[in-house]
Amino acid sequence: QVQLVESGGGLVQAGGSLRLSCAASGRTSTSYAMGWFRQAPGKEREFVGAINWVGGPIYADPAKGRFTISRDYAKNTVFLQMSDLKPEDTAVYYCAAKRTPNVLTIMDTQDYWGQGTQVTVSS
Repeated sequence: QVQLVESGGGLVQAGGSLRLSCAASGRTSTSYAMGWFRQAPGKEREFVGAINWVGGPIYADPAKGRFTISRDYAKNTVFLQMSDLKPEDTAVYYCAAKRTPNVLTIMDTQDYWGQGTQVTVSS
C-alpha cells in the first residue's frame, strides 16, 4: 500500500501563489506516476497535471503557464506550485499515484489517493 498526504492548502487572494506538497510513504516507487487532481463544489474531479521520472510533467489546459509540478525523489514528495491563482481554482486538491511509469495513464485511472487539501482563492 501507498499512503499519500497532501499539505499546503489555504486561503489566498486572486493573483497569489500557493505550493502544495504530497508526501508518499509505504510501498512507493520512483517509477510510479504521480498526479494532481482537483474537485470544485458541485463539479466532477478533474485532472490538473502529472509527473514521472521518464518524462517531463504534463498539464491540463487550465494549469498550463500557471502551475508547475516537481518531484523530490529523495523525499518521496511531489509539489504543485500554483501562481496567478484565480477564484475558479478554488477546489479540494488531491494527490494520486499509479503503479506505472506511463504518466499519461494516470489521467484515466489511479491506484492511490490522498485525503485532499482545500484551496480557496478570494476575488
